[in-house]
Amino acid sequence: MKNLSSADFALLARIKELKSLPPFFGYRRVWAVLKYKDGLNLNKKKVYRLMKINDLLIKPNLLLRANRTQWKDKPRPERLNEWWGIDMTKIRLKHLGWVYITIVIDWCSKKLVGYSIDTKSKSSDWLLAVDMALNSQFPYGVRDEVEKRGYELNLMADNGCQPTSDKFKETCKNLGINLAFTSYNNPKGNADTERFMRTMKEECLWINEFDNLEHLAKSLANWFSEYNQNYPHSKLHYKSPLEFEAEFKQNFAENILYDFY
Repeated sequence: MKNLSSADFALLARIKELKSLPPFFGYRRVWAVLKYKDGLNLNKKKVYRLMKINDLLIKPNLLLRANRTQWKDKPRPERLNEWWGIDMTKIRLKHLGWVYITIVIDWCSKKLVGYSIDTKSKSSDWLLAVDMALNSQFPYGVRDEVEKRGYELNLMADNGCQPTSDKFKETCKNLGINLAFTSYNNPKGNADTERFMRTMKEECLWINEFDNLEHLAKSLANWFSEYNQNYPHSKLHYKSPLEFEAEFKQNFAENILYDFY
């Protein structure tokens, strides 16, 4: 600490501020916010050094490391709204019991496009999340958009009872959505969706206590909005989902291929 300059102390104060909001931010994510949101010209090594000497780094939990097996790669979207992922998690609220959160994300932009929150988890609840996503991304209907852009919408789900129900499959078919399922015991099949789930838990669900269902719903709505607007993704060159989506649409309109991968 003795070798730190006044500028370093100011930078450290900002880092601590960032860490106090989402405590699971690692040094790369902190660096991305400092560089691309705050406009500071600094490298990752400097951020890493400051965080290390102040014990602000994330300590790896080897118990969370999954055993990996060689599987075929998951689909890799090259365009917006080409592949969506859907999944569900739950949180226990005091005096209420389990509450189920179903989310839909666009794998290309990492954008949260739809969700539902309820004390039950039926196929109808999953369809509510899909309906929100369709209204957000396809206000004029999927089939009309498919004809214009020349590629279809695919939805990846796990093998749970909700997405494999006749009601869910038939509704997706009627809406013009190609429903796909992960292979059993495949950790990569819905990886983008599961990674979003982890971020949501770390930065919203695990660090807050919710008084009731309304409190949870409001907190999640605020976090979803903040995530879409400001969360920097390394796969998106540290743009937020909405920033990437806007840039992609502009480039697509100008017939410029965006080298996403």
